[in-house]
Amino acid sequence: MGLAELKSALPDYAADLRLNLEKAVEGSALTGQRLWGTVLVCAIASRSPRVLRELGPEARARLSPEAYTAARSTAAAMAMSNVFHRTRHLLSDPEYGRLRAGLRANVLGDPGVERTDVELWSVAVSAINACGACLDAHERVLRTEGVDRETVQAAFRIAAVLEAVGTTLDAEAILAEEG
Repeated sequence: MGLAELKSALPDYAADLRLNLEKAVEGSALTGQRLWGTVLVCAIASRSPRVLRELGPEARARLSPEAYTAARSTAAAMAMSNVFHRTRHLLSDPEYGRLRAGLRANVLGDPGVERTDVELWSVAVSAINACGACLDAHERVLRTEGVDRETVQAAFRIAAVLEAVGTTLDAEAILAEEG
């Protein structure tokens, strides 16, 4: 179950993903709450039922109830925030950037866990959702708080691998239905 199940489910043509999954999660420089919060937010952001079914329970077992809730709250807030800020960034009219957002994301202000963990999780979700403005904003906060680039990269490495694993396994499930 969990990581082992995902690795064994990957087809032979995705052997690199199997190795990268092991290295990105089991060999990560992130530990404890940072690691499993990142895994959980990325499993949610990947939108892959299989990835979330496999990794959600493992993350829940490894996180405190507060961290588990904070990670889920972060994933929810970033799903909204990434779409909004990515859209403002992509629109050629700069006036949208001057308008008040009018969206609530209170979890980012009082997450119930270390603020830097939430910022790291926000970078990971923003990587999956391709929001450059959010990536820059959350990375800047992390760097200001003394978090090194290797730690930030470890988070978006997990994001990249879990997104690819989810895409591959979901595609394989659909192709298997076609027989």
